[in-house]
Amino acid sequence: MKQVVAVLTVIAAIVALWYGSCVPMNIKGVLTELERGGAEVQPPSAKERRDMSEIGLTLNNSFAIPATWAQDRPRLPAPHQVAVELWETTILKKITSKRSLIYHAWVTLSATMLGFAIGTGLGILLAVGIVHSRVMDLSVMPWAIVSQTIPIIALAPMIIVVLYSVGIQGIIPKAVISAYLSFFPVVVGMVKGLRSPDAMQLDLLQTYSATKGQGFWKLRLPASMPYLFTSLKIGIAASLVGAIVGELPTGAVAGLGARLLAGSYYGQTVQIWSALFAAAILAACLVGVLSVLERNILRRMGMAQ
Repeated sequence: MKQVVAVLTVIAAIVALWYGSCVPMNIKGVLTELERGGAEVQPPSAKERRDMSEIGLTLNNSFAIPATWAQDRPRLPAPHQVAVELWETTILKKITSKRSLIYHAWVTLSATMLGFAIGTGLGILLAVGIVHSRVMDLSVMPWAIVSQTIPIIALAPMIIVVLYSVGIQGIIPKAVISAYLSFFPVVVGMVKGLRSPDAMQLDLLQTYSATKGQGFWKLRLPASMPYLFTSLKIGIAASLVGAIVGELPTGAVAGLGARLLAGSYYGQTVQIWSALFAAAILAACLVGVLSVLERNILRRMGMAQ
């Protein structure tokens, strides 16, 4: 019960701060709309209002505060506006409708899962090679680290252009970008996990005349499972980010990235925020699925958490 109260308290504080932030962010636009509608605002000159601080405008026009939470195109939408948009674009729209966030989330999820599968497979293979080969440890691992210093927003258009030039289009370019972001956490986590058995355990296997393969399957791999699932949770979220970023340079018409792009083109900030929340909810669901799998698999392996 204490945990529930603590979580609700934090959520209430965030919502209150959000509503409070909407007032100074939207006050100038609201006063302009009210003035055009015939209301008296202070100061009456548009130039004076532009030069005046948002807090000062709020104090001089406190009657306009409720209107800052109900603008059609606010700078910062209020929480209830985002909630209404989410409800209308998920529950009230058919899944096959191109205005449905579920439809767009499915398009993004397809690229996310394909990229996640590629990135996870590549990450595990690289981790096994790094642990068992000194040459790969000294050569591949530094390059894997360096690869993550390149901003994905700069790399994504390059990947898409190169793949398009060889005739690869559709979901593959987005999946490649997702894989690029997701493989690194898996590599680092698996390397740490495969190296987690201590010297005594490895020496015990040697006394049993176990081969390297037997040591891998019977000791290293089981010991790496907790590390692997931790990495997968990070990787799946990164993969979703990669799929969304991959939709931006292509001018996609479907996907959460396409919703973000369309919202920015037409100044629909409520649509942008609803797509952001949809992405966050989707990521939370994916991480939750992995958490359930982790508990079940580790329990079967005798590593109950």
